[in-house]
Amino acid sequence: MPTYDYQCQSCGNRFEVFQSMNDAKLETCPDPACAGPVKRLLGTGAGLIFKGSGFYQTDYRSSSYQAGAKADSAPSPTPAKTEAAPAAPTPKPSSD
Repeated sequence: MPTYDYQCQSCGNRFEVFQSMNDAKLETCPDPACAGPVKRLLGTGAGLIFKGSGFYQTDYRSSSYQAGAKADSAPSPTPAKTEAAPAAPTPKPSSD
């Protein structure tokens, strides 16, 4: 259900009302001292904000799929190090 902005034409009171799209527009100010006519304001509305989990297809996967995905993303064990043969000494240039 959307939130609508209204402004009183008499007292200038600006307020928001959470109402269904099928509900009739308000016609009088909710301030009992005023009770003047109100006008619904046009607004851009709030942008859609996605926070937290639950917005991606992978968030709803089965537990067995998630376990397999976790196993795939786990770091693989490092291969055993093999000792390399020492390098042969390089011959020194002769000074003749």
